[in-house]
Amino acid sequence: MNKKYLNLDFEKRVVINADELEWIASPAKGVWRKQFERAAEESGRVTSIVRYDAGASFKPHAHPSGEEILVLEGVFSDENGDYPAGTYLRNPPGSLHAPFSKDGCVIFVKLDQFQSGDHKQAVLRPEEREWLPGNGNLMVMPLHNHLGEHTALVKWPKNERFHPHKHWGGEEIFVLDGLFEDEHGRYPRHSWLRSPHNSEHDPFSTEGSLIYVKVGHLLPSPIGS
Repeated sequence: MNKKYLNLDFEKRVVINADELEWIASPAKGVWRKQFERAAEESGRVTSIVRYDAGASFKPHAHPSGEEILVLEGVFSDENGDYPAGTYLRNPPGSLHAPFSKDGCVIFVKLDQFQSGDHKQAVLRPEEREWLPGNGNLMVMPLHNHLGEHTALVKWPKNERFHPHKHWGGEEIFVLDGLFEDEHGRYPRHSWLRSPHNSEHDPFSTEGSLIYVKVGHLLPSPIGS
C-alpha cells in the first residue's frame, strides 16, 4: 500500500487527538499542519489542522474539488478579506486564492471533498451566525447542506444526552471546545472522530461541548488506510 494514504478506509472508525500529534512543516515557510486523513503528498483529499505563523503565506493556488475552512484561532486572510476565529468558509471547485495570516492563525481544513454539483461559495462570520434549537437542550448552527450531506456546529450544555442513532453516510466530528462523549470513549478539545456508514452511538456531554459535525459524506472506500 502506498504510504501517502492516511485513514482513507471509510469503513473503519478513527479517533485522533490532535494535541497528541506533532506539527509537520508544509512546503510554505511558516505554515504547519497536523493531518487526520490524506490521499496524496500535496494534492487530493485532506483533512487537517493548519497553523500559520505570523506573516506566513501560501502562493496562489487552485482547489480542483473545493476547500472548506473553519478558523479556530487568530485571523486567516486572503486577497478577498480577513476571517477571524469562528468564521466558516467554502471555496468551491476551481476557485483560487493566496492565503496568509498577518498575526498568525490556526484553521481546520478539508480539501477536495465537495460533492459533484456542489458549487456553493460561503463566508459565514461569527456575528452572522444563527443558533437554532436542536434536540433537547442542544443548540445547532447549520453551515451547509447538499444532497444528503449536512454540516453544522452543535453546542452541548452540561449533562446533555442525545439518543442512540445510526449514521447514514457516516459522521465526522471535530471537538472545538469542552468534552464530547459516547459509550466508546471521552473526546477532549481538538479530538477528531470519523464513524463509518451505518455506525451508531449514544452521545452525551457531562462537561458541555462545542463540536463541528458533518454527516452523510462517508460512503465506503476501496482505498486502505
